[in-house]
Amino acid sequence: MAREARKIAVIGAGNVGATCAFVMAERKLGEIVLLDIYEGFAKGKALDMSQGGQVLNYDGKITGTSDYEDIAGSDVVVVTSGFPRQPGMSREDLIGKNAEIILQVGTGIRDYAPDAVVIMVTNPLDLMTYHMQKVTGFPSNRVIGQAGILDSARMTHFVSEAIGCSNEDVQAMVLGGHGDTMVPLPRYTTVGGIPITQLLDEKTIDSISKRTASGGGEIVKLLERGSAFYAPGSAAAIMAESVLNDRKRMLPCSALLNGEYGLKDVYIGVPVILGKNGVERIIELDLENEELDSLQESANFYKSQLSEILGY
Repeated sequence: MAREARKIAVIGAGNVGATCAFVMAERKLGEIVLLDIYEGFAKGKALDMSQGGQVLNYDGKITGTSDYEDIAGSDVVVVTSGFPRQPGMSREDLIGKNAEIILQVGTGIRDYAPDAVVIMVTNPLDLMTYHMQKVTGFPSNRVIGQAGILDSARMTHFVSEAIGCSNEDVQAMVLGGHGDTMVPLPRYTTVGGIPITQLLDEKTIDSISKRTASGGGEIVKLLERGSAFYAPGSAAAIMAESVLNDRKRMLPCSALLNGEYGLKDVYIGVPVILGKNGVERIIELDLENEELDSLQESANFYKSQLSEILGY
């Protein structure tokens, strides 16, 4: 029996959005619509990707647009639009600039794709995900932030380098906000099932944790113009795949907490089961006091910004 056609919208055709669309096309996830305020920009990238279909063996329809009507019927909407970080700029500096963009984007999604699962990538991630949920009015399980997958992937790479093993054998776990307050968890980070606390000394683990927390800033500094996009775009595509194919993968994502980890009414990175309904379950890990304190401090940092800057 033929699989029902799926539709994915990617809002923002910049580097992150285009990378996400490209990865989803390669994985044959469905029809892809790239939307950008600069219509030619979206159409050009969509045409370029479409022309690569024969080379990389994908047949999906990829189109570009600036009209929200074209995202109608989308099963998943990935939001990457917003101002990127510049050298010396924190994710939090972006709040005012990107909140207005998310208001416009969220209104478009609410009006034209009311049944979609929304995957947020725009920074500051946890704040913009909360903002999107309020703008759309969607149930919180259908508005999710992409952060922990990227942060865990960065930690995975640093661990594999330190041990001299394949990335594939490392499973890292990073919770908390997508910023300097993120919480890498060495006890839950394993290589072939063995915790890294048994494989690396404390000084090396501490160095890896610090480098993970500043991973995005390191890339911004190196690039000088722009920020990371290959790993963030790919991570968002993996989330979309888990939703569209109902894979029920356990992934660290920014989700709205309602009592879990002693936190309420805040989006923060935690492990979730991700399926066709979005966040189908939040996994509550058994954290040591120091780990829980760090997670709560991270969440409370963003909660204070929600009220002080966004007025929630």
